[in-house]
Amino acid sequence: MEPQGGLSGDALARARQAAVDALVGVRDRGGFPAEVEHPPEQMQRLMAFLTGDAGAEYLPMLEHELGLLGDVGAPTWTKDDVAPDVDFSVAVIGAGMSGIAAAHRLDQAKVPFVVFEKNGDVGGTWLENNYPGCRLDTSNFAYSYSFAQKSDWPQQFSAQAEIRDYFKDVATTLQLRDRIRFRTEVLAAAYDDESATWQLRTRNSAGVEETLTVNAVISAVGQLNEPNYPDLPGMDRYAGVAMHSARWDTGVELAGKRVGVIGTGASAYQIIPSIAGEVDQLVVFQRNAPWMLPTPAYHADMSAGMRWLFQRVPDFHRWYRFWQVWIATEGRLPLVAVDPEWPGEESLSAANDLLRRQLVDELRRQYADRPDLFEKVLPTYPAGAKRMLRDNGVWAATLHEPHVDLVTESIAEVTEKGVRTADGVEHEVDVLVYATGFRASEFLTPMQVTGRGGVDLHEQWAGDARAYLGIAVPGFPNLFCVYGPNTNLVVTGSIIYMSECAVEYILECLRALLAGGHRAMDCRREPYEAYTEMIDARNRLQAWGAAEVSSWYKNANGRVTQNWPLPLLKYWQFTRELDLSAYELL
Repeated sequence: MEPQGGLSGDALARARQAAVDALVGVRDRGGFPAEVEHPPEQMQRLMAFLTGDAGAEYLPMLEHELGLLGDVGAPTWTKDDVAPDVDFSVAVIGAGMSGIAAAHRLDQAKVPFVVFEKNGDVGGTWLENNYPGCRLDTSNFAYSYSFAQKSDWPQQFSAQAEIRDYFKDVATTLQLRDRIRFRTEVLAAAYDDESATWQLRTRNSAGVEETLTVNAVISAVGQLNEPNYPDLPGMDRYAGVAMHSARWDTGVELAGKRVGVIGTGASAYQIIPSIAGEVDQLVVFQRNAPWMLPTPAYHADMSAGMRWLFQRVPDFHRWYRFWQVWIATEGRLPLVAVDPEWPGEESLSAANDLLRRQLVDELRRQYADRPDLFEKVLPTYPAGAKRMLRDNGVWAATLHEPHVDLVTESIAEVTEKGVRTADGVEHEVDVLVYATGFRASEFLTPMQVTGRGGVDLHEQWAGDARAYLGIAVPGFPNLFCVYGPNTNLVVTGSIIYMSECAVEYILECLRALLAGGHRAMDCRREPYEAYTEMIDARNRLQAWGAAEVSSWYKNANGRVTQNWPLPLLKYWQFTRELDLSAYELL
């Protein structure tokens, strides 16, 4: 998508002049009124104009994301309205992005709840990951809550500290902190058939364990929280400093050191250019080269003109966010779809082949003077099969540095002094960084979860996590997942959108329970299996499901357990109406 909507130079000039004339007119009339009205009909006309008269089915979703007509996702009920005399409480596990959203909606519905957070503050993965260069690769206007929009983002893709502070500010502004038990880990959650309640066993930072009984559990532990260490011989005998990117030790001095980084995925891609200027030698161990999407402004500050508009024009930031959401509704999904009749192996369809050729041309341009590096950085799998990374040129510039060595030989072992590759070369390093991602497919670990009849959730899943709508699992009544199986977004929008949709669906489940006088609801096996079969079939028609290359999108069985394979509108539609026939009411 072109930054200016694909307008020609003449059309762009006329549009800018019209905007300037409008702003001058406002100035001459004394400025914007203190309260700007937003007639619904006018809002719908504007949305239709911006989306090119997209179908009416999109407008409710986009109105939710725009937020000018109120908090569309807020529950329209409270517990006092539907079940004032019923004792009912909810435990939320995790105070990251999803947990904050769940806590806010529960608070709005006046449903008693408590949040358990193992860390000392909110933020989840954005609190834990503080490695050099850590930042978003989704526009932070889209990567924000519809109910807590922010107008003063300093960059289009903000750094970790800015995102972390955003979540901290939201939790404070919404007065959620008093409902969170910090430094408290949930060790186990067990469903009691007789009382239709959940018993949670927790442990705080002092080592004190406690058992709490609640009626429902919302798991907001996410997918990217447990570091994944490679299975390499000799890791325990390395004598230098070793750390995982997700557990970065800020006390380790890198200046003048020889540093090895294992991995060239998203974390490594940010770390390596950030530390290259201070280390004496940098050895990068690569298994699969990443595809990179040209994003020249990836590290750039917002322009002075944009900051002026955000500060001076009422709700301009909302419309800007609206546009970011809209262009990602399908995003690059058509470019990574599989054409079963396509004959190529390096690509999966005509559109995917076009994307590949464009990305290869950019790589060829960046490494025109280094054909040896070009061969190493050229991926051998279809674009979209693994996470694609945003590129503003710093990666290529770093690999060009004389003290940086990109090693593509497979790793044979970790030695006392460093890493030995399959060609017999020992690469001696003082610091070894495992930038090897997360155990993303191991949902809800290491927590023990038992459901009806004492069935263990992890034994039932057997390493192959599935959930109806990514939310509910048969045999585990009133256990709801947010950012659960198959809800990760790859080439479309922001995961916050998916979590908000899931939370709003869960609130409707709670309303149905309370209003109907039920104690619990358990997902039926038939709709669960039909849904997961549909998701599996659609994932097989995407690059990440069809290609053989390894990725964190797949579990150990080779099944895609992470990704959502459909347009964003579909998840909106799935989570708007609660189909009670999909549940057994207890």
